[in-house]
Amino acid sequence: MAEERMDVERGPQVPEVQQKILALLKQHGQTTTAEIADTLDVSYEAVRQQIKQLEALRLVQRHQRPNPSGVGRPLRYYSLTASGEHLFPKNYDELAVNLIDAIGGELGKDALRRVLDRLADAQVAQWEPRLAGLSLEERLQALEDIYLENDPFTEVQEEEGALQLVERNCPYLNVASHRPALCSLTITVLSRLLGYRVTREARFQDGDGRCVFRVHLDRPLQTTEFQFESEIE
Repeated sequence: MAEERMDVERGPQVPEVQQKILALLKQHGQTTTAEIADTLDVSYEAVRQQIKQLEALRLVQRHQRPNPSGVGRPLRYYSLTASGEHLFPKNYDELAVNLIDAIGGELGKDALRRVLDRLADAQVAQWEPRLAGLSLEERLQALEDIYLENDPFTEVQEEEGALQLVERNCPYLNVASHRPALCSLTITVLSRLLGYRVTREARFQDGDGRCVFRVHLDRPLQTTEFQFESEIE
C-alpha cells in the first residue's frame, strides 16, 4: 500500500501505527475497524485501541451504516476529521498567493484594493460587537486574538507611553512574505477598531522575527471614513 505522507508538524505527534491508520483512512475515505486490521495485518483489538486514541485526539470520527446483510447491528465506519485532514500536506499558501496575483493581474490594483477593503469590512463587523463598551486598552487586549483565539504569541506592550501589539507568530507568514498587502489588511482593521492610526514598526519580512503594531494616540481618525490603505505601494 502506498501511504500518504503526513505533515506531522501541523498537529499532534502520533505513533507510526496510528499514522498508518490515518493514511489508510485518507486513501479510502471511510472504513471499518475490521478492514483496517485486515489491511495492516494486526489484531482487531489493537486497531480498536488505536482508533479510540485517535478519536480522543479528534483526528478520527465515527459513522454508522446499516449492516449490508440486513440483520445485526449497524456497522461502524471511521473517517478523518478536519483536524486529521490537516496532518496531510496542503498547499493553501501558494493558492492564496496565486489568487491575490490573479485579482491584481486581471482586474488591476484598484480591484485588489476593493477586495481587501471588503475583507476589512467583514473583520471589523465581526469584532465590533466583542469590543463594544471597552476602553482602548481593553480593546487592544482583546485584539491579541485577532489571528488566533487565545494566541500565546501575541501581547500588548506599553513603551514610552505608546501602546503596541506585538505579534511573534504570524499564521499567514508564507503568504504575507510574498504579498505584504495582507499585512496592510491587519493595519486597516486595527486602525478602524481602535479609532487611532496604526502602523507597523517591526516586520517579519525585514527579518525582525516579529511584527509590532504601534497605536498612534496622537492620530485619532474617523473610522467610518477610513478605508483600506496599503503600507507598501
